[in-house]
Amino acid sequence: MPTLTQKLVITAPDDWHIHLRDNEALATTVPHAAMSFHRVICMPNLVPPIKTTLEAIAYRERILTALAQADIDEHKKATFDPRMVLYLTDHTSADEIASAKASGVVQAVKLYPAGATTNSADGVTNILGRGAVFEAMQKHGIPLLVHGEVTHSDVDIFDREKRFLDEILSVIIKNFPNLKIVMEHITTADAADFCLAQGQHIGATITPQHLLFNRNHLLVGGVKPHFYCLPILKRATHQKRLLEVATSGNPKFFLGTDSAPHATHTKENACGCAGCYSAPHALALYATAFESVDALDKLENFASRFGALFYGLPVNQNTITLIKKEQLIPDNYPYLDGKHLTPLMAGQTLAWSVQ
Repeated sequence: MPTLTQKLVITAPDDWHIHLRDNEALATTVPHAAMSFHRVICMPNLVPPIKTTLEAIAYRERILTALAQADIDEHKKATFDPRMVLYLTDHTSADEIASAKASGVVQAVKLYPAGATTNSADGVTNILGRGAVFEAMQKHGIPLLVHGEVTHSDVDIFDREKRFLDEILSVIIKNFPNLKIVMEHITTADAADFCLAQGQHIGATITPQHLLFNRNHLLVGGVKPHFYCLPILKRATHQKRLLEVATSGNPKFFLGTDSAPHATHTKENACGCAGCYSAPHALALYATAFESVDALDKLENFASRFGALFYGLPVNQNTITLIKKEQLIPDNYPYLDGKHLTPLMAGQTLAWSVQ
């Protein structure tokens, strides 16, 4: 039997930022997500993107169809709850926000600055011109999820998050003081400290890769495409600060994997796609990060409570068990038609497993 230090029972976690993609991709991504998480916030940057409530409802049905066909435990199927997000564009209307609220399945609206990341070409070109939409979101209690980077070509890629905080996000917060905002996948000490300086209506998600790795892991010894994500990995000092706030017990910070599937051949080429795929073993990655700073006792709140509380949703009632048992991360998973998908840390061993 495992000792107390080798076994960790926590409330079932949620993932407040995940990419499932669509159609045939769902056969891989949905069971992986459902095995790890209860609720998931599904990113809308599909091709074409999810811009309306009706599109969001239809997307959720496709996810649930894939779930029904998945070869996983029936209890996992019964408890999996995909929550939908609208893709904010230059044409999103206040009426659409009202429809989203009335739907009961649209949880938030996502702001991608145009060109910021994968499938963001339809993103907002004039963020500060979206005032009527932000006002409607504030009125209806719909949170704004922010990919926090400016996209000007002359701005250094390592400085884009800080510039977004100073030039864009601070203005939105000032003009819409009651708008709930999630700073998604924060990557810098600047973002962590900015979040701490705001009211309780401003929160942030943190990915496993930004807790475990820094830009040396991406660049030293040659570029490693499976560590390439956006926002990009930063200096070790920023990684250290993210670990500090994630394990601090502050409810502003909660789990969001940003798990993003890309077929291996699209990652390992001259213009590789941005995104790390972590959904199947994300909890073991987070446990590894928290254990590295002797903070396993803080993992449950970060993974299972703080996100639900921020969104005003009930905390899950069931539990999962992590055990100190090594698992070998597969080299790849089947993905799409005859292709495969390489996960983060493929072929490496993690000390933790989900029982």
